[in-house]
Amino acid sequence: MKPGSNASIRRLLRNEALPTPFCPGCGHGILLGAILRAIDESPWPLERYLFVSGIGCAGWIPSPHIAADTLHVTHGRALAFATGARLVNPELKVVVIGGDGDLASIGGNHLIHAARRNLEMTVICANNETYGMTGGQVTPTTPVGARTATTPQGNTERPFDLCRLVEAAGATYVARYSVWHTRLLIRSLRRALAHPGFAFIEVLSPCPTQAGRRNRQGSPADMLRALRTQCVPLTRARQMRPEELVGKMVIGELVGGE
Repeated sequence: MKPGSNASIRRLLRNEALPTPFCPGCGHGILLGAILRAIDESPWPLERYLFVSGIGCAGWIPSPHIAADTLHVTHGRALAFATGARLVNPELKVVVIGGDGDLASIGGNHLIHAARRNLEMTVICANNETYGMTGGQVTPTTPVGARTATTPQGNTERPFDLCRLVEAAGATYVARYSVWHTRLLIRSLRRALAHPGFAFIEVLSPCPTQAGRRNRQGSPADMLRALRTQCVPLTRARQMRPEELVGKMVIGELVGGE
């Protein structure tokens, strides 16, 4: 089987994995496919991987889908469990998958300290800018003005730039892509898996059910197409003025890229 093909990645899924629990149009299903393709093209056997996730929509990406060892742990504590597992067994390829709320809100201190330690692991943040599973509350990445269940008049708090946050804390590979940019995302995932340190990838993933509905962002297809114009490649962003980047998301390998 050709690596990365549909037939090839099917062997990486559990029998009970399909259909997925994701809402129609959720970007997390696309992200799951990208992760599977990156793993399938990696040189390590699936038996060497350990996937760790917390609570939330993104927590369902590895468990129950991927046919590997998984830890589905308490809210915000995925990085703490992952750190313990990596220290006990340094041969593991540890991959942490979580949402922006799980990793950056209740898990925020664990995130910055894991980056500071530069322990070898790959952290994938599926950022949909909301608590999708528990009712659509505001998160640390919710844009200013966005309506959520807890900010019905619009969010007034400036969001984190998670890539700049982990870079400042000490992460040695940092990238951001969206689920629209799947080929670039898969390439970045492969590089993150091979990186000998703390690798962090922020993946912009639309949530039609919560963020999209509350902010009238159109259909799931509309939200996907919006990523095409919202995202600006790093090489082009370096040639733009700051005012031109307002409302845009810079994508690319921000730290540790080629």
